[in-house]
Amino acid sequence: MKLSAPKFLTPLQPYLRNRKVQIGGAVVLVLAVAGTITGVALAGGNGKTAPAAITTSGPAPLPTTSAPTTSEAPVATTSPLTGGAPSNNGVVAVKIDDTGNGRPQMNIDKADIVYIEQVEGGLTRLLAVFNSQLPKVEAVRSTRDADPEILAQYGPIAYVASGGAPFPLQVLHSSPLKANIMDAGDPGFVRDNNRPAPYNVIGDLTEIAKATKAPKAKDIGLTFSADTAAAAAAPFAHTIHTQVGNTNVDFVFDTATKAYQRVIDGVPQTTADGKKIEAINVVVQFCKSDVDNRDVDVNGNPSQFTHTTGSGQVAVFRNGHELKGTWKRAADKDGTTLTGADGAPIALAPGNTWFALAATGNPLTVAK
Repeated sequence: MKLSAPKFLTPLQPYLRNRKVQIGGAVVLVLAVAGTITGVALAGGNGKTAPAAITTSGPAPLPTTSAPTTSEAPVATTSPLTGGAPSNNGVVAVKIDDTGNGRPQMNIDKADIVYIEQVEGGLTRLLAVFNSQLPKVEAVRSTRDADPEILAQYGPIAYVASGGAPFPLQVLHSSPLKANIMDAGDPGFVRDNNRPAPYNVIGDLTEIAKATKAPKAKDIGLTFSADTAAAAAAPFAHTIHTQVGNTNVDFVFDTATKAYQRVIDGVPQTTADGKKIEAINVVVQFCKSDVDNRDVDVNGNPSQFTHTTGSGQVAVFRNGHELKGTWKRAADKDGTTLTGADGAPIALAPGNTWFALAATGNPLTVAK
């Protein structure tokens, strides 16, 4: 980074123009004319004429001083969210529908990280984090009060939702997140006339990132490595089954793409434009989950609050293998670390990651 010269290092001609200065025992009148500094000898301190005049071209010599030092932050060589190429985009998180009415979702395959979280009635919604790409997404849905806790580790990123109940909105607006809410008249939203409301809200993440001045990605505690040795030594895992709330969460490993494709009721899932919904990494994170009576839907069903701070068991799936360990996150602002039984970090494969935030005690079945 090029530093501009501090003010005290500007050329001295204006300062020396037509001034008397002491040199040895003599007083010299310094005249600046047309870019030249000329010293005219006057009487010395002993009443005698000073011995010589001083003539120089250009600015006077600068005083000796120590140059200010600066330390620049190292330029990131990989994305802290994918382990791949870093992005200059801001980070934008979006609440997206995860029911049959909201499927197929638009551009969910372009998210860097997706959380499957329980809401009310045993249903799930997706909390998708975008950075590498900022596409248009559908169907944007309403906020939940657990979202700011999940996202606090990312910093003051942009957060996108269609609206929300009073208490979740209060929690959101008390958080550092840069909220962009359709019901508040914020920019970046349109309705899809080919779908019924409320499953037809489209969010333009490029426009929203610009409007919110969304910050770039920072470290959230994850480790990435293309080295497959640790995964190859772990048990093979072809299919994954767990539950988030009362909703089945299933992934099947595709040996051709080396990714896990999401499957619902036996049907491989695709996006609105027909692309496979796949994850290079699947993380089943077992969390404490409480009934949240502060957020009740129109049918009287309370939501669930999934605690993503603390610690618990975790299963990481990459390259068709399962690595077991623990997760830990001390406080909201801290990142989430994944640690194996040997005490070393569990490294994710470079690429996108889906987290299934399952309640502690929920089943996990793996077929080889």
